[in-house]
Amino acid sequence: MQLTAPATRRTGIRDTGIRDTDGMAVASFVLGLLGLLVLNVFLGPIAIVLATVALWRGTARRGRAFLGLGLGIADLLVLVAFMQADSTVSWSF
Repeated sequence: MQLTAPATRRTGIRDTGIRDTDGMAVASFVLGLLGLLVLNVFLGPIAIVLATVALWRGTARRGRAFLGLGLGIADLLVLVAFMQADSTVSWSF
């Protein structure tokens, strides 16, 4: 029984870079989704950067990266909307 994925592909090159970009795409989605609720001033830009890097490196999870990019932008738009409504830099319920 093998507990981990094989370390090499058919060509003998390690596929950690592909797994890293897939992880970045998923992380951007999760952080963008979480940023809609809390800490959107920090999590929004991080989600945007992770999604951009994942797309630039050629992730297999392009849809998840695009969702993370959209959610990161939505985080910043929500922040701006609440800042305009409250006339403050932060917002609360």
